[in-house]
Amino acid sequence: MKLAHILFKIHYYLIIDAALTQTETAQLASDSTIITALRKMGYRATSQRIAICRVALSTQGHPSVQRIYKEVRKLHPTVSLATVYKTLQVLQDTHLVQELTFAQAATRIDPNVRPHLNVLCLKCGTIGDIHDQTLGNLVSAAASKAKFIVTGQRFDIYGICEKCARNITTTT
Repeated sequence: MKLAHILFKIHYYLIIDAALTQTETAQLASDSTIITALRKMGYRATSQRIAICRVALSTQGHPSVQRIYKEVRKLHPTVSLATVYKTLQVLQDTHLVQELTFAQAATRIDPNVRPHLNVLCLKCGTIGDIHDQTLGNLVSAAASKAKFIVTGQRFDIYGICEKCARNITTTT
């Protein structure tokens, strides 16, 4: 390959990279991860599936499957609920999200697969994340002691959130 051609490629990619915002660059990296995960599981990386993954991986507040479906339908009105479920299953199988099932609430999707606590309000159903390095250390220590390869984790605490607790005290 000629030096001029190599230099053109380098400058071409530098110009493209410089033209992208930090958010756009992160989106490209995220899309690359999504496309790789879909193809690894034998699925085509369609625009609908990529949109489903984007919503599932970027939505704060542990979205339900229905919420993801409604968001994706804004851009892709013909997307089916079955496609949403199948795509979320691919994300679970590749450990990019975890499914949170609760007896008292609809199934939710958690894009945070690192060790953390989920705090669930039994009144309003809000789910929050609590991050603490101690939990990660506990998971690592347990895995080491048990000679165990960790493929996932889930720690939940149930109770009443601050907002609901205020409402209870003001009504009594």
